Amino acid sequence: MLLEEDDTVNDDFSLLATLIVEEEEDRPAARRGSMPGHAVIHRGRAEGHERLYRDYFAETPTYPPNIFRRRFRMNRSLFLRILSAVEGFDPYFAQKRDAIGVPGLSSLQKVTAALRILAYGASADSVDDYVRIGKSTAIESVKRFVRAIIALFHEQYLRLPNNEDVIRLLAMNERRGFPGMLGSIDCMHWKWKNCPTAWQGMYTGHIQEPTMILEAVASQDLWIWHAFFGLPGSLNDLNVLDRSPLFNELAEGRAPPVNYTINGNNYSIGYYLADGIYPSWSTFVKTIPAPQGNKRQFFAKAQESARKDVERAFGVLQSRFAIVRGPALYWEIDTLSDIMRACVILHNMIVEDERDHYGINFNYDTIEGYTPPNISHSLIPETMEYVDTYYRIRNRQSHSQLQADLVEHLWQLHGGE
Repeated sequence: MLLEEDDTVNDDFSLLATLIVEEEEDRPAARRGSMPGHAVIHRGRAEGHERLYRDYFAETPTYPPNIFRRRFRMNRSLFLRILSAVEGFDPYFAQKRDAIGVPGLSSLQKVTAALRILAYGASADSVDDYVRIGKSTAIESVKRFVRAIIALFHEQYLRLPNNEDVIRLLAMNERRGFPGMLGSIDCMHWKWKNCPTAWQGMYTGHIQEPTMILEAVASQDLWIWHAFFGLPGSLNDLNVLDRSPLFNELAEGRAPPVNYTINGNNYSIGYYLADGIYPSWSTFVKTIPAPQGNKRQFFAKAQESARKDVERAFGVLQSRFAIVRGPALYWEIDTLSDIMRACVILHNMIVEDERDHYGINFNYDTIEGYTPPNISHSLIPETMEYVDTYYRIRNRQSHSQLQADLVEHLWQLHGGE
């Protein structure tokens, strides 16, 4: 009985297999590519590499350096440095041969495609006609490129100010009339076009569209010293500050202490210029709304002018990398976070590379009559010291005193002008 049932089952499978074969033979022949049914596109990858090389990287390139700078957002020497580092870090960018020995895309093509997408905010297949790279490969190149940038350059170009940085920042801002200032702080929103429907309520705030927030601290030379990204757009700047790690090192005693004197009063905590929404802490200096009197009016004008450093940094970041100006087209939060952090790192690398071309001297390491503050790193304090520092950061009385001293200090320096 079992044998008869097995024979019946085998006969049924044989009949089914015969029907499937006959059905497939009746179908029109499919053009096979990397995926079943997809057409094979012979892009001419070698010709694309040669054209790209002739246009920008030959000894006598077709396009001069100023056009290279405009299209790649950086000088050629910096681009080649990044290209070499990324190629050595991730084998994906190294040129390989396929199963029949045909050379694949070069590292120059993959990095150029990734950088063009970041710089122009264009779709993945918009670089295909020039770079000769498929859409899926371009997307993969972008994801791997930003991860490589973060892994290679994060410690150097997205660091908190070290001893030397603090000395330079204090000297730079003392010349502007703000001794003890470390930079300006503000938040920027990035629209998220492909935000999942289930999350849109959480990520939608006053802009009425899903967004993600970047909190940043920037200095006069547009260097971004602090970048905290990823919180939903329904939060305001205060909510972001509550979750930000900006003052963690200061509270834990690991930040370089800052000692300075204003109007005869001594201070030991650096501060940031901020707008009106930020709290009245000793680490923030805000403008005076509706100021009365010449001194207060002059202070408000100077504070609002200097605070625009971070606004300028946001504008330059969005101009250099249009991908963070337009709506984000990716689905994963991790990918968006990697893109934002990589763009900030690349921005700082460009700032460092072109600092001498701004027409402003940002080298204040040796200023006549300037004494560098006493800066040293210490161990993490005990609980009581941590609590004491925590309350010192949030001291409203120190905030009011610092603001009043700055009003007098600025008036004494520049009021007559």
